[in-house]
Amino acid sequence: MSASNAAAAAILSLYFENANHANIGDATGVQGSGTAGSFYISLHTADPGETGNQTTSEATYTSYARVAVARSTSGWTVATADPATAKNDAAISFPQATGGSDTITYFAIGTDSTGVGNLLFSGILDASLAVSNGITPEFAISALTITLD
Repeated sequence: MSASNAAAAAILSLYFENANHANIGDATGVQGSGTAGSFYISLHTADPGETGNQTTSEATYTSYARVAVARSTSGWTVATADPATAKNDAAISFPQATGGSDTITYFAIGTDSTGVGNLLFSGILDASLAVSNGITPEFAISALTITLD
């Protein structure tokens, strides 16, 4: 069984844009957070998997840190097409490597800026990225696509 297009888009809008999911229970539905906060994008050297957390195979190059993206319409755009998608509205730039090296093959979206955190979504990159001294990993506008069908 799969979700309807409307349900998939509403779920993504609730998660990524902090928009209310109307008409669940009553007309007010499932409410977005009073304080929307951010999701934290992370880089990974292998698939963190469905049972992983934000630190599973996470990048370790010197100066690496997760990047916050607001849970709002300024951070994400949700499209209701089939399948429903959420895409980043601005470039996501990670700190420039100042030492060490990693080969990045996956990205993830989680709830915490540091530490174990809750891993919500992950995906494989179209091409791996070798990160070493002087390299600044970045996702262009609309380069991260989260699909729900």
